[in-house]
Amino acid sequence: MFEEDIIPLPTDVFRLIRDFLNEYCGIYFDDNAKYKLEHRLNRRLEIHHLKNFREYYRLLKYSEKCSDELKHILDILTVNETYFFREQNQLQAFRDEILPQLQNKNKDKKTINIWSAGCSTGEEPYTIAMLILEKGGFNDWDINIFASDISQRVLKVAREGVYQKNSFRTMSMYFIKKYFHAQPNGSLKISDKVKKFVNFSNLNLVDSPKLKLMGKMDVIFCRNVLIYFNRNARKKLIENFGHILVEGGYLLLGHSESIINISTDFAIQYLRNDIVYQKPIRKPEATVSK
Repeated sequence: MFEEDIIPLPTDVFRLIRDFLNEYCGIYFDDNAKYKLEHRLNRRLEIHHLKNFREYYRLLKYSEKCSDELKHILDILTVNETYFFREQNQLQAFRDEILPQLQNKNKDKKTINIWSAGCSTGEEPYTIAMLILEKGGFNDWDINIFASDISQRVLKVAREGVYQKNSFRTMSMYFIKKYFHAQPNGSLKISDKVKKFVNFSNLNLVDSPKLKLMGKMDVIFCRNVLIYFNRNARKKLIENFGHILVEGGYLLLGHSESIINISTDFAIQYLRNDIVYQKPIRKPEATVSK
């Protein structure tokens, strides 16, 4: 599509679409993103035979096609940059400090539930599974890694588990040889012994009723997701995380993210390798003797 063929996105309509998307999924586009939305969504107008963005907004707001169209929009607009073993200090804290705590805490039920929220193309949950396999001592445990994303496109890649070299930029050859199979085209496919621990699903992180169906989690990874949300959406999401985590459960965010001014429901834990958030364990209420 040439520049002269681009249908302009008026500022007032941009803000209507921006606010609609923010309410739907929490992602916020500031005024600097108008050009991005204008260019990336022009093709959607052509597909639906619409004359302008005002008609497109009405489609999003009132049409029966709204649900399907939102899936396309989020595939077009979301950034899914990730790779294996991203933010290694935090992963080391998970492996060497958090996992042993969970192993001791849950030794009777022998179950660990972990959620990778905003899992993108799957590198994060598969990394978590490899770390657990490497740690050892969980052979007879029920390890459940739930991985979710709002984009169907990235979930398709995650479920296939086939990756190009860019996904391995910080991964050692040890893990590649042990947990991947070379493909004829030069890509690498994740081993089934890793894949079996991970269950992928499509999930909107601000859909509170659906989040309540998640069940209780011991650890939530939500890294480099909050940076795309505005304050209200962040607050709502962190509140939901607080309900989903067990007492003493851990919340691991990206290094550029903080909830200090958003929530008081979590305590900061200074581990040897990284700083994480933990849901406090409530002290039993003291009984008053009569």
